[in-house]
Amino acid sequence: MRILITGASGMLGTDLVETLSKEHEVVGLDIKTPPFTVHRSQFTVCDITNEKEVMKAVCDVKPEVVIHAAAYTDVDGCEKNEDLAYRVNGTGTRNVTLACQKCKAVMAYISTDFVFDGEKKELYLESDKPNPLSIYGKSKLEGERYISSLLDKYFIIRTSWLFGRHGRNFVNTILKLAQEKKELRIVNDQIGSPTYTKDLAQSIKKLITDHCSQSTDFGIYHISNSGSCSWYEFAQEILRVKGYGLRVKGISSEELERPARRPKFSVLDNSRYIKTVGKPLRPWQKALKEYIGKIEAT
Repeated sequence: MRILITGASGMLGTDLVETLSKEHEVVGLDIKTPPFTVHRSQFTVCDITNEKEVMKAVCDVKPEVVIHAAAYTDVDGCEKNEDLAYRVNGTGTRNVTLACQKCKAVMAYISTDFVFDGEKKELYLESDKPNPLSIYGKSKLEGERYISSLLDKYFIIRTSWLFGRHGRNFVNTILKLAQEKKELRIVNDQIGSPTYTKDLAQSIKKLITDHCSQSTDFGIYHISNSGSCSWYEFAQEILRVKGYGLRVKGISSEELERPARRPKFSVLDNSRYIKTVGKPLRPWQKALKEYIGKIEAT
């Protein structure tokens, strides 16, 4: 299968390239050349906000599947740069969608739990009505709507709280702060599911390679590592795995005073994915332990 991956230099994109290039012909696409070479993968430089550029890049590759992982993911940065957020996450996604439409490729779009407002007290289903609180969530939802209105064959994959080896993430931040601080102040009133990009890449591979030919399997999927926690509990587990005895103090979202509002509860129900693929992702604690082991070994 020929697969094009946008955002191929990013945290998830890099893991997608590494995972899928083992068995498929993979072409990576990003606004910059990646600092790595992956076996059996090619690469093209392209700005997804340029419609003509995207159309040519995608149609030249003639992919069967396009995984659209490129995005402006700085949540607070999106709040300060609204035009850029909508240009990348909204218009950029529209451009990729139109290219998929023209070359008849299946599209898989990486979306977010931040399309929800966090007011629900139960797991979020794919059918629940989105109501994003932030510019980031609103711009990602705009991308979802372009896809669902322009394509018949697509996967919209909502995930949450990503961490991985190829980008900035909460785990690395906590480990760095643990070397500098005597006490950490971490938000304790936001609940979600930490998700390891390596596990997510494997789950996306299984979903798209096994189910692209089955029309009943297209649509929205929630995919995250099993279990949930607050950022405070996540930080405590990171420190426990590393054996650090640092004190962690729980604080409210209001005390943190971040520019963008976050959902207080955004745990995703993975039932549809589990039913389709047959197996859930492992608990986030096991994924975290593996991730920390890998960064210690490098």
